[in-house]
Amino acid sequence: MIRRTLYRIATVATALWLVLTGAGPAGADPAPDTGPPRIVAVNDLPTIVTNITHWIIGLVFGVATLFLTVGGLRYLAAGGDPTEVEKAKSALKSALVGYALALLAPILLGVVKSWIGA
Repeated sequence: MIRRTLYRIATVATALWLVLTGAGPAGADPAPDTGPPRIVAVNDLPTIVTNITHWIIGLVFGVATLFLTVGGLRYLAAGGDPTEVEKAKSALKSALVGYALALLAPILLGVVKSWIGA
């Protein structure tokens, strides 16, 4: 209880010090840029779709790797229990399906692009 109260006091004191001294986060620019507005390059639609595809493939690979790890650990920890072995096999099959989808995603995207004429 006392530790929590001390923590709250320290947090409020630190925030108050930051506000009163005008200190910002580390690396913050103290003087705002008053020059002309910057022009930000905007990507075209195929580039955006390609970037999103790369992100999705990365996520699918990550989830598939997670399923592979969980399935392997479940299989190791099953100890001969048939229900746990089946759960482990199911997780391993899900990992294989995830890897297959991640590998086929660029091909499927190419097919969809040809359908819409992009």
